[in-house]
Amino acid sequence: MAVGKEIRGKIKSVENTKKITKAMEMVAASKMRKAQERMRAARPYSEKIRTITANLSQANPEYTHPFMVQQDQSKKVGLVVVTTDKGLCGGLNTNVLRLVTNKMRELEAQGSKIEAVAIGNKGLGFLNRVGAKVVSHATQLGDTPHLDKLIGPVKLLLDAYQEGKIDAVYLSYTKFINTMKQEPVLEQLLPLTADKLETNKAQHSWDYIYEPDAAAVIDELLIRYVEALIYQAVAENMASEQSARMVAMKSASDNAGSVIGELKLIYNKTRQAAITKELSEIVAGAAAV
Repeated sequence: MAVGKEIRGKIKSVENTKKITKAMEMVAASKMRKAQERMRAARPYSEKIRTITANLSQANPEYTHPFMVQQDQSKKVGLVVVTTDKGLCGGLNTNVLRLVTNKMRELEAQGSKIEAVAIGNKGLGFLNRVGAKVVSHATQLGDTPHLDKLIGPVKLLLDAYQEGKIDAVYLSYTKFINTMKQEPVLEQLLPLTADKLETNKAQHSWDYIYEPDAAAVIDELLIRYVEALIYQAVAENMASEQSARMVAMKSASDNAGSVIGELKLIYNKTRQAAITKELSEIVAGAAAV
């Protein structure tokens, strides 16, 4: 029964695939909890440094950091694309890369040139395929993001903005909402706008005592603020990646179970048809005798 043997082979193959997807689902679930804890632990720091930065920017208006100055000379725009190193996480990368594609078309229509920084293999491959100018990249970050690996590549764009070589820097990543929902985000990183720093509408009238001076303190704080934004974006993206992978692998396991059930039904029908045919032949032969 060649047909039955072929179906048994398909069933065995799908069962092996289901074992793999089930194992990947369990691994992603374990990593997801750690990634979510890391992401939630970084959020209070990001919020606090934003509050301090907003207060300092209001308390010392006579000094303006280059990150808060609007540039409009070079017609170049920086783009930081945060994606995953690996696939099998549903439409996570596709959704954020669709946002990036639309933004690139919009910028190119305005006559701006794009310089990109890729964080993650998927984003790097996409930017190379579309012919974007990739000035630096960071890949193979592992399960734990390290700030020293992230700031090096992105610092090229930060320095270029301070020098007036690019007019703006945009950051794209996937924001973690909950286990079942992740939202692609594309936001302006530089220049830092007032609404980006504003935490409330109350006007503060106090000033600070700066050591060594206001410029040094604000310069250092704004750099730390931008670094915190980038780290938080990568942490959010990693939490979203593991959540999306767990959901995708669960769906794959469920679909494999459905396929196995259908194949077993077909196999049983085929086997029953073969048995019925043999019985009919035996009965017909006995009647002929």
